[in-house]
Amino acid sequence: MNIRLYNARILTMEPGREVFYGEIWVKNDKIAYVAEQKELAEEWDRSQFPRIAWDIELDCKGNLLMPGFKNAHTHSGMTFLRSMADDMPLDQWLNKQVFPLEAKLTGEDIYDLTRLAVLEYLTSGVTSIFDMYLTPDTIAEACLDTGMRCVLVSGLNNFSSSPKQVEEEFLKWNKKNSLISYQLGFHAEYTCSKELLRKVSEMAHHYRTPVYAHISETEKEVEECKARYGMTPPMFLDSLGMFDYGGGGFHCVHVTDQDLDVFRRHRMYVITNPGSNTKLASGIAPIADYVRHKIPVAIGTDGPASNNCLDMFREMFLVTGLSKLLEKDAASMDAMEVLKMATVNGAKAMRLNRADILAKGKYADLIMIDLHQPNMQPIHNIPKNLVYSGSKSNVCMTMIGGKILYRNGEFNVGEDPERIYAKCDKIVKRLLTE
Repeated sequence: MNIRLYNARILTMEPGREVFYGEIWVKNDKIAYVAEQKELAEEWDRSQFPRIAWDIELDCKGNLLMPGFKNAHTHSGMTFLRSMADDMPLDQWLNKQVFPLEAKLTGEDIYDLTRLAVLEYLTSGVTSIFDMYLTPDTIAEACLDTGMRCVLVSGLNNFSSSPKQVEEEFLKWNKKNSLISYQLGFHAEYTCSKELLRKVSEMAHHYRTPVYAHISETEKEVEECKARYGMTPPMFLDSLGMFDYGGGGFHCVHVTDQDLDVFRRHRMYVITNPGSNTKLASGIAPIADYVRHKIPVAIGTDGPASNNCLDMFREMFLVTGLSKLLEKDAASMDAMEVLKMATVNGAKAMRLNRADILAKGKYADLIMIDLHQPNMQPIHNIPKNLVYSGSKSNVCMTMIGGKILYRNGEFNVGEDPERIYAKCDKIVKRLLTE
């Protein structure tokens, strides 16, 4: 399919390139052409402008085209727990609310619950998710059926999955479909035995691939790891060779200078989740320290049970706002740096190197931001508007792989959203009565 998006402001997120007027052409699932208005005029003058039979020509009316947000840590299937497991410390939240209900879930349940999350991602301008949950196969199918780009990551622990299953999933989903890929991981140090963690490390070395996990989310987690092994979680995992091929940590709130050295040496990504960490009172991640140490940071919402909102605009504001509070410095975290975390860094953390910026040959994963709403006016600085005053209500189009999946409140995901809502409501009622 050939799509022409014209009369647009464009933010490609290429280093040093400012917002400009121009247009983007999409051919099938890739970007075929990105040009400024003056370049287009020169092409017309030279009569070299190609004649294309457009399937869709969309006047963007001066609105902004930019790369979609990369939700670099989430548990999509946990939509069933939204506003059901709140106002509790993390350990009680997990053991009294989350784990007992999760034990009743089926793969089919998680398929429908994930599709509900996808609807919310699309309204928030999210074009890729890094999803860790119980049934990777049904999560992948839900994303394939709705058109969402998904990187699966194993949530292996002592109670679910196995190294054999993880290896099978890794091999299966890294060759089946361009929308779905798979990264090695485990839930957390505190839910995995040392023997299990050694097997993950061996697998990472065998396939020469990165590993991802929840790391140093709470003070309790860190202290208990030190009591078990005499080391912090990053130091202990490093002693197992876990990150010899890179990877990343979700949360990374309570870290030492030695931990920072582990991240830096292995070129690991920190994936921060400020909404979840705030709601669960886990603490404020030292984002400015990571940036100062040249440790790349990406952003995720975490799941809809701990957040409860899958909204990258809120996460961006919390990243910069909480950093300023922690540093006691209003200049400590620039908006453009945060916008890069939510887009380019997220893509790189997820190993989606063809979905990071808007450029020829990259995946056509892009969003349109409505600049004609009052919270975007006046237009002094668009990146700062996005981070400091932007809202998911400004997302008027979400395209993934060249397909417009959401536009002006309407979804194109293969099923009426009301039917998805009804199915999820039925699941919740069953779980509460079983």
